[in-house]
Amino acid sequence: MKLTSPGRVVYASAGLTKGEVAAYYEAVAPWMLPELARRPVSLLRCPDGAGDGCFFQKHWSVGLGRKLKHLRLREKEGEGEYPYVTDPESLLQLVQMNTLEFHTWGARVDAPEKPDRLVFDLDPDPAVAWKRVVAAARLIRARLQERGLDSFVRLTGGKGLHVVAPFARGPSWDRLKEFAEGFADALVAERPQEFIATMSKAKREGLIFVDWLRNSRGATAVTSWSLRAREGAPVAMPLRWEELGRVGAGNAFDLRRASKRAATLKADPWAGMYALKQRLPK
Repeated sequence: MKLTSPGRVVYASAGLTKGEVAAYYEAVAPWMLPELARRPVSLLRCPDGAGDGCFFQKHWSVGLGRKLKHLRLREKEGEGEYPYVTDPESLLQLVQMNTLEFHTWGARVDAPEKPDRLVFDLDPDPAVAWKRVVAAARLIRARLQERGLDSFVRLTGGKGLHVVAPFARGPSWDRLKEFAEGFADALVAERPQEFIATMSKAKREGLIFVDWLRNSRGATAVTSWSLRAREGAPVAMPLRWEELGRVGAGNAFDLRRASKRAATLKADPWAGMYALKQRLPK
């Protein structure tokens, strides 16, 4: 694939060009594709670089490339065509079209009505110390284990963390959403001084918002190894649980540090996810 304008600066604050962004995605593709591939994907495209002018695109269009695969899904009003990545070439095609961020569904394209992933997004109030966010993720891990679910952790590239639990396909979106909401409400009841499960920013002061809404049909979560269109080119980074105590923020990895990690990793931090055979509890 020919990359146009490789010298154009995409991250002004970090001095990173479109060519360097493409080289990053090519290098991390082996680690990124197991989670990204064959899931409906929403794209954050930034024709003028990270910052003003970026926009989300969830539907496929000819402008993304005729060879890019897509599927037709029902929506509230009619149907829409959703793109998905299959291999490094399709990933780089989207980078060529100025995509910086990749956000995926919790279901695969061969069974879009059967989710297979539970995601809790921990979004702290700015006044919340990072160590509290780490403790919150560990608590969620423990509570999920009590319900028979092993989970995995990811830096979001922003302020917070994702706790992700895979499960065997089968439950409906409604059932997944019901479980996620009930779980979040139980956390708030247990630790009201720590958590909130509603989106109201007015009530969030000093608390961690447990965003369970990513577990509904059509909702997405940023995928592992995706860049974020923010100052410094931070990356959404998957970690082993034992690594979590050694990082100091949700945006601890930028493009350059993530590239070094990808080059030296011996195994996928989430490798165990794909061998798990666990079911969503009732």
